[in-house]
Amino acid sequence: MALRLVAFAAISAAALLTPTIAPAAFFWKAPDLRGEPVLGGEPGILTGTLPGATPDELRAALVWNLRSGLNVAALQCQFEPTLLTRNQYNAMLDNHREELGKAYQVLSNYFKRTDKKAGQTKLDQYGTRTYSSFSTVLGQYTFCETASAIGRHAIFARKGELYKVAEMRMRELRKSLALSGEQQFNFWIPPYQPLLPSFDDKCWKTDRKKKVEILSSACGWTRG
Repeated sequence: MALRLVAFAAISAAALLTPTIAPAAFFWKAPDLRGEPVLGGEPGILTGTLPGATPDELRAALVWNLRSGLNVAALQCQFEPTLLTRNQYNAMLDNHREELGKAYQVLSNYFKRTDKKAGQTKLDQYGTRTYSSFSTVLGQYTFCETASAIGRHAIFARKGELYKVAEMRMRELRKSLALSGEQQFNFWIPPYQPLLPSFDDKCWKTDRKKKVEILSSACGWTRG
């Protein structure tokens, strides 16, 4: 019994001393982008509008927009590997393959239902616009950090419940595309005022030696 206690204590001590990986983050305080849950019909949430879409079709569009946003993050955020956006995206595809496939089919049926002749073309165009809507330059840090957090949420969501992640966090993902700065400290940078010599005639003489003397006395300049 005593040997078991000693062994357990040794293992516990080793576990405490073993370094752990901290959550990926940039060295800044990011803005709080959390928002109310959405259903898909709110302005600015989905790519464009889906006239006449049913609640199930809006839910499918939400899931597909979430997948598209995390796909863009997987490509755009590789400059910081610790965010794991690519690994999370691949894991999400594997964990929620069935739900993602169903969402694509429902969305495809919507475009075929609303336009029997050009439904597939409109679906392709919708997919392209969705990808483009998540592209950002100025808000890249905020977007990548937010996408990383949502990606972790997505891969641990229960099968068949990825739509809940989309409903809870799509507003946050959309808001992350805007430029944001450090939230902990306020920095004020004064306007730049270059030091220029006086252009008064008395400060400029043909004689270089006298010029230096005049600049240092009459014009307030000192020798460097």
